Amino acid sequence: MDGGRGASDERGVDGAHRVSDAPATRLECAACGAAPDARAPWRCPNAGRDDLDHIVARRLDAARATFPCAGAVNPFVRFRTLLHSYHAARAGGMSDADFVALVEELDRAVAEVDSRGFVATPFARSGALGESLGFASGGGVWVKDETGNVSGSHKARHLFGIALVLEVMERTGLASRAEHDRRGLAIASCGNAALAAAVVARAARRPLEVFIPPDADPKVVKRLQSLDAHIAVCPRAPGEKGDPCYHAFRRALEAGALPFCCQGSDNGLTIEGGETLAWEIAAALADDGLTLDRLFVQVGGGALASACAQGLREAVSLGALAKLPQLHAVQTFGAFPRAARATPPTRRPPSACARPTPRTSCARSCATRRPTAPSSCGRGRSRRGASPTASWMTRPTTGTRW
Repeated sequence: MDGGRGASDERGVDGAHRVSDAPATRLECAACGAAPDARAPWRCPNAGRDDLDHIVARRLDAARATFPCAGAVNPFVRFRTLLHSYHAARAGGMSDADFVALVEELDRAVAEVDSRGFVATPFARSGALGESLGFASGGGVWVKDETGNVSGSHKARHLFGIALVLEVMERTGLASRAEHDRRGLAIASCGNAALAAAVVARAARRPLEVFIPPDADPKVVKRLQSLDAHIAVCPRAPGEKGDPCYHAFRRALEAGALPFCCQGSDNGLTIEGGETLAWEIAAALADDGLTLDRLFVQVGGGALASACAQGLREAVSLGALAKLPQLHAVQTFGAFPRAARATPPTRRPPSACARPTPRTSCARSCATRRPTAPSSCGRGRSRRGASPTASWMTRPTTGTRW
């Protein structure tokens, strides 16, 4: 990236401290192509002016990047050269070692709060699951298990990525810590996203307001309180439509709060942190000589599926994977907003999801052992006018190749 590297340690920390003339990433609106203000990189300047979904997306220039084949245990250190926060830091005068020190400092704080920091999560073949689904032969079924991740789910990956952006903005003079603290962080959630936000915010010593419904799980509320999150209970007003918590969250953003959430529609930068999971999958497949045929991802708002889609596309464009798998977005019968937007819901679940499976927060995949070779496919840019999730909004029983 720097046109030649100096000596580096086991984490790959560059001793040359040179800044790239042309960063490998940029931010742009997926709808109109506009670049966001560097002081508010999570929001398109044209948002709210029309009926388009002005969602900020990070673009990676594969010609200026390489896929890290090995490196540190911490995914935000190993895959840092693919992160926009890293390139923003370098462009702002921070050295490679400075950025690594920032990640490690914040990760230590996370471990102090949650008793664990960020490491690569398990990705392995599940014999029992493969046999129950009829995939005992061949490559079988592989599971990416996120239950041991920070705060117990994949959500913290997304939010740690946003926290790094805020830290870089402050350390490079784009914003002040006092101003960010005055505005505060906000999220609408009463589950894993809220818990992850509270852990990361506490570790970063940032004020956080969490909008929750009156019937939120008492255990979740107690944990949020123990993490010093400010809790705002949002009862439904007579005749109110939609989610009262989300409405309150949006009002907080309009008043100046910073979106510290897992919805890409409110903060497009949340996708990047989740991509580290896809890059871990790509690295593991490359190490074992495997090719992924299908990827099943549980979805709510779609941030994880978007992160997997974008991360694996980039792994192919960088030569780490030979081809893209088909992506299956899986939703419950109790709530299927993505399927409802795309097609009328079906009454029969996908056959691969019809039987009981181990309780995990994971991405499930079917893999086959095949020779792999560097790929030179296209960059996989999303078409303008489409949201980052549009490419995987499919019927529940079908998959899509992005």
